[in-house]
Amino acid sequence: MGSPALKRARAKMADAGVDEVAIDTFSHYFRLLEHGETGMVPEATIDPVDMPSLADVEVDDATAAEAIRHTAVVKLNGGLGTSMGMDRAKSLLCVGRGRSFLDIIARQVLHLRETHDAPLPLIFMNSFRTSADTMAALARYDDLAVDGLPLEFLQNKVPKLLEKDLSPVGWPADPDLEWCPPGHGDLYTAMRGTGLIDLLLERGYRHVFVSNSDNLGAVPDPRVAGWFAGSGAPFAIEAVRRTPSDRKGGHFARRRTDGRIVLRETAQTPDADRDALADLDRHRFCSTNNLWFDLGAMKQALDVRQGILGLPLIRNVKTVDPGDPSTPKVIQVETAMGAAIEVFEGSQLIEVGRDRFVPVKTTNDLLVLRSDVYAVGADFVLDQVASEIPFVDLDTDVYRLVGEFDKRFPEGAPSLVRASSFRVDGDVTFGRGVQVVGDVELSATRPERIDAGAVLESTGSDA
Repeated sequence: MGSPALKRARAKMADAGVDEVAIDTFSHYFRLLEHGETGMVPEATIDPVDMPSLADVEVDDATAAEAIRHTAVVKLNGGLGTSMGMDRAKSLLCVGRGRSFLDIIARQVLHLRETHDAPLPLIFMNSFRTSADTMAALARYDDLAVDGLPLEFLQNKVPKLLEKDLSPVGWPADPDLEWCPPGHGDLYTAMRGTGLIDLLLERGYRHVFVSNSDNLGAVPDPRVAGWFAGSGAPFAIEAVRRTPSDRKGGHFARRRTDGRIVLRETAQTPDADRDALADLDRHRFCSTNNLWFDLGAMKQALDVRQGILGLPLIRNVKTVDPGDPSTPKVIQVETAMGAAIEVFEGSQLIEVGRDRFVPVKTTNDLLVLRSDVYAVGADFVLDQVASEIPFVDLDTDVYRLVGEFDKRFPEGAPSLVRASSFRVDGDVTFGRGVQVVGDVELSATRPERIDAGAVLESTGSDA
């Protein structure tokens, strides 16, 4: 059973109704922590990795259609968008013309079903906090659910552990802060614990496509499905070339000891290796978090391991209250779903274009998405209209929270289709139809307003 601290953690999870598979998985990582495991991946243990490009792959229409007919889609939808001041599912954010992320995701899938005569079930992995709002928003799509399959399953939760002794933290002032999600690596645990893997196999599905709900570029494309089916790989991830904005993020590499592909996250990088992490010439590819796996291979791997896939540990040190650095330090035990690539022999990577990676993590990203940089076609796929994606940097003191951001763009986002970069320092409100051309930087020492129809072209101008 383990140490007293582990016994208390297991009892706490059981009392909260957490699934037994999730409790056993948490216990596995707890024991790693007890033995001093940090989950670090030193630079000396890895080499750069290369991969084929989707642009060079030939997939005939028949192969693509057959593959998509045996594919199920899972969207990770547990996030509340708290970093942007939200208290409900982030996917409920409006991205333009009154449509939310959920609306566009649903319509993408419905269009693909009709076009390819495929059942293409869409299933959301929600958290306890996002489930009700998400299911209410999806209720308008009467034909979205596929007979015999759920529209959602719930991710698990694990206790935060005090850094000093690994005991589960108590926080009576806000008991919700005693818990955290176990990272999106919980996907496999939750799919097994809810019986979803077996259910999909029984219904004749062979592959699963997984992506984040805040990435509207992650369409279950039949061509990618056809490539994956034809590869024979048990597991694959779509990758993109890293850009300067990705310097601080994770990347793919190849482990020297066994040649397996690994995904090294920022939290797994020793401080001494931070320069190597940021080296875009050495480590050129990062994950889109769009992944594909073979259902039979996943079931077998989980069965052999008694439900514990054995993903690398991510030891995340935070404070009990993330918004209050004076609260006690805790360890959040997490895993990354993309790290499963090292579990399966024969896993593959495929380089895709940035059109399949349009995540919205900040209001900077949201402004680009709401602007005319993208158009949504009849198939509800994002089409990049601009020749380049502009770099946007809005003053975080003013624009970070969605509510405050919306106040500054009351009549819609400015045109960014001809913009290269757009920086705003200070409190600036924008009227309807403002155009940004080239490199534009605004600086305001007091609240200012840009008139409707204004064309902003100069760099370093004052608002």
